[in-house]
Amino acid sequence: MLLTSAGAADAAAASFAALTHKLDYLDEPDIKRVREAYRFADEAHLGQFRASGEPYITHPIAVAGLCADWKLDAQAIMAALMHDAMEDCGVTKIELIERFGVPTAELVDGLTKLDKLQFSTREESQAESFRKMLLAMARDVRVILIKLADRLHNMRTMAAMAAHKRARIAGETLEIYAPIAHRLGLNQTYRELQELSFQYLQPWRYTALDKAVRNSRGYRRDIVDRIRMEVEKGFVAAKVPVQVFGREKTIYSIYRKMQEKHLSFAQVSDIFGFRVVVQTLPECYLALGVLHQLFKPIPGRFKDYIAIPKANGYQSLHTTLVSPLGTAVEFQIRTEAMHAVAEKGIAAHWMYKTQDGPSEGQKQGAVWLQSLIDIQQDTRDSAEFLEHLKIDLFPDSVYVFTPQSKILALPRGATPVDFAYAIHTELGDHCVAAKVNGEPVALRTELRSGDVVEIVTAPSSRPNPAWLNFVRTGRARSKIRHYLKNMEADESLELGEKLLSQALRAEGLTLPGGDETGTDSNAQLWQALLRWSSNRSQSDLLIDIGLGRKIAGIVAKRLAQLLTETGAKPDALTLTMGRYAADDNAPSQGTVVIDGSEGATVQLATCCRPIPGDDIVGYLGRGEGLVVHTAECGVGRRLFERDSERWIPVEWAEEPSRSFEAAVQVLVSNGKGVLAQVAQALSEAEADITHIDMGDERPTETAELRLRVAVRDRQHLADVLRAVKRANAVLKVTRVKP
Repeated sequence: MLLTSAGAADAAAASFAALTHKLDYLDEPDIKRVREAYRFADEAHLGQFRASGEPYITHPIAVAGLCADWKLDAQAIMAALMHDAMEDCGVTKIELIERFGVPTAELVDGLTKLDKLQFSTREESQAESFRKMLLAMARDVRVILIKLADRLHNMRTMAAMAAHKRARIAGETLEIYAPIAHRLGLNQTYRELQELSFQYLQPWRYTALDKAVRNSRGYRRDIVDRIRMEVEKGFVAAKVPVQVFGREKTIYSIYRKMQEKHLSFAQVSDIFGFRVVVQTLPECYLALGVLHQLFKPIPGRFKDYIAIPKANGYQSLHTTLVSPLGTAVEFQIRTEAMHAVAEKGIAAHWMYKTQDGPSEGQKQGAVWLQSLIDIQQDTRDSAEFLEHLKIDLFPDSVYVFTPQSKILALPRGATPVDFAYAIHTELGDHCVAAKVNGEPVALRTELRSGDVVEIVTAPSSRPNPAWLNFVRTGRARSKIRHYLKNMEADESLELGEKLLSQALRAEGLTLPGGDETGTDSNAQLWQALLRWSSNRSQSDLLIDIGLGRKIAGIVAKRLAQLLTETGAKPDALTLTMGRYAADDNAPSQGTVVIDGSEGATVQLATCCRPIPGDDIVGYLGRGEGLVVHTAECGVGRRLFERDSERWIPVEWAEEPSRSFEAAVQVLVSNGKGVLAQVAQALSEAEADITHIDMGDERPTETAELRLRVAVRDRQHLADVLRAVKRANAVLKVTRVKP
């Protein structure tokens, strides 16, 4: 749509009298309330002007007019009229509640940006605005409908703005608002937002393509008229009542096609298409038969979105036929109800209230809105929430089936892990394997439309951080991150409590019970300690100790000082327990036992790869938890020289709970079957190869294999090295040490 015509149309509609003509679907009391909201907004915006020089009130009226086109209720029209009142005019939510009621005030509040708050960056402010708006929208979909109407009118009248502002707003619209409109099935709005954004972001390309489309329009009009006449004649002969519309593709969609398929404008053949609207669902398939008799269909270009609707509820039959002139022409066949949902999406609920309950589009929209609330509960960071949202706004979908034949729509590129989380969080958290069409597949396998997906679970399984590299849905990503954060926090808290308790024992005192809440002496003690450490809660302090952000010995000394002030005295027995097993090089904090089940908070250093039987030491990294090195590790020694107070004694458990990786270097004589010999020797020694690297050197008489093997302990590794050394092709085998 050209800005001049849009601007003229908006100017003509910019009076309340023009708006009342659109409100004839409301009853008299509702119109009276809308008029009151108009007076309130007019008064609030008095003396304010838009960049174009028009009175500001013209904008709220135009937004309300767009909402009236969707037949939204009186509360939504009132909120549309007052949507900038809180932000720009200092009107409070309480004032709106008193005058217009809670529902209208909630709608206005959901639409209000957070510009009044101080944020560290513009991006953070924008992310928080989206987050607030989308959560309000998840509670009440009218929020986003008003917001989309607001954005559409702003885009139509943006010519008066500075070029850099136009580009920023257009980019934001193309990235966020247009995909949201598409996700909710508002295709008409989606297309116009895309077109206007393209016009501002790439004005030269838009102008060139617009000119090319205009120049070819006269010739194409003849073709469109000729095909439409033939199609109408065919349907009259078949006695199927239909409406046939010729339609032209938008300039942005032509540009996208040229980009994706590397075509010139002259090579884009299907610039126009046809829409066939019938009365009943069976007539859709009847109309398809009539069209296929008239023109030859192109194989592989038929899609049935009626049997399997798109993720936003869109339903139509799509078929591409060869016209009499040899060009490809797309036909879309749908009923009037499907056409309403296709153009207005979730807004069609207000336009066509039916007895049959919500349409497929509304159900799908509601599912997506609910997923926003789920993501919000798992994601406290605004930028992360926006990232998850963008991931979820993919327009393309694949349609897969559960073993019970339920259809699920997922973004293109989705994996079995996305599928599992789409079904239920528990299923995703405990997922260990997947089957697609009855065959076992890797969890990172991309799903295709029509796949039947089955998830295999294990009660002991938990999300793997590596899944974040391949999952495609915002829901899966947020659930995995949420689980990993909670797991790390729980483990860090446990380790922090253990370290502080041991450090305090070295002072001859025991850790006081309770927490910072309450009024007893222990609560006051914790409150004083938290003021000193600048932590918000006892849990935060213990997590910081567990992650190495604070040194347990220093915190213990401060806590001992506070305990002494309350009259506590060091106990000789506790002092002995605290100093037991402490060596000369480490602070007296007792010993942490490593058995392999510690999870994210305790890591084995990759420089030296310690295994049970090695002498080990623990380094409390700054924010990365406890890192375990071998006592002879050069990297560890350098860290000790630089940061000796961060080292604590650690030791292996008598029976570790899993196997551990050791790095092994094997020198072999080059020849056939060498790798097989080494692998067989490792297998016979009951060791697994977890990684193998043969380097990029050209083959010579000898070759060097660098392996990582999973072993139980140092003794098992010695047995493995002996077994590999006995292989004929092996010249030398050693454990790699830093």
